[in-house]
Amino acid sequence: MGIFERYLSIWVGLCIVAGIVLGQLIPGAFQGIAHLEYAHVNLVIAVFIWIMIYPMMVQIDFSAIKDVGKKPKGLALTLVVNWFVKPFSMAALGWLFFKVIFADWVDPESASEYIAGMILLGVAPCTAMVFVWSQLVKGDPNYTLVQVSVNDIIMVFAFAPLAALLLGVSDIVVPWETLLLSVVLYVLLPLLAGVLTRRQLEARHDPDALGAFVGRLKPWSIVGLLATVVLLFGFQADKIVSQPVTIVLIAIPLVLQAYGIFAITYTAARALRLPHDVAGPASLIGTSNFFELAVAVAISLFGLNSGAALATVVGVLVEVPVMLSLVAIVNRTPGLFVARQV
Repeated sequence: MGIFERYLSIWVGLCIVAGIVLGQLIPGAFQGIAHLEYAHVNLVIAVFIWIMIYPMMVQIDFSAIKDVGKKPKGLALTLVVNWFVKPFSMAALGWLFFKVIFADWVDPESASEYIAGMILLGVAPCTAMVFVWSQLVKGDPNYTLVQVSVNDIIMVFAFAPLAALLLGVSDIVVPWETLLLSVVLYVLLPLLAGVLTRRQLEARHDPDALGAFVGRLKPWSIVGLLATVVLLFGFQADKIVSQPVTIVLIAIPLVLQAYGIFAITYTAARALRLPHDVAGPASLIGTSNFFELAVAVAISLFGLNSGAALATVVGVLVEVPVMLSLVAIVNRTPGLFVARQV
């Protein structure tokens, strides 16, 4: 393990601080980068995420993907948690905290909007960052690709009706440009690049070529993650500094949701006797969120400066630190699982 991976939590913490400080010192620079977006997808962050994902895509062996169907338990677990547990638990936690526990601190209108933002996060399972988390826990890249792909297909059909049900509205409009552009940028293009690269490496007939190439790329993957953290916190530096109490109030149920969903999924994965390289990614997929989609819908439904939009942004801010802590848990507990066919 290189110095980047060994001290990743420290680097991320420093990048969070750097992002907030730089966002205050040179707000114009961050605003300029923030405006480089299309369909609510920031193109600069897309490049950094692409850098993060590409090393894992190189490791995907299409000849082995057909074997994923022989191990359906991990895929079934991911789908049950993402679509039958997570959205409803997020809505319940939002109601509990903002209608009961924090009721004296937050006005009813703002509370309802915060809950709405949390719900939008809950019904949007992650696409891009899943590949990063899977790589960090040495997940099966072929299985992870299938899990993400199936989730994306279901999201096309289930996102709008599920969000409408939980929000109590009937006119949810899916921002198709955001959804499709994200899938193309975060899945299809890096996957195509990874397949072409792998073919070139295999054509050398050198058994060590693939491992050596991926080893050289991994530090760049971490650099992409750290650069993304700096940008995300730099974009929201003003809100973090001007509304620290609100940020914390929203973050509390989001963090509890993340750890709760992880605990449920990881425990179920052990009960199902999943191998560690499937159990880890399956648990992390259910925990992380497709924040571009959630932010886009929150803005379209409630407005740019709404509480719902703010809640989705807080989801972005807490995700990386929380997910890194869960990655650490997965990496420290391989002994709970056995590597066997499921």
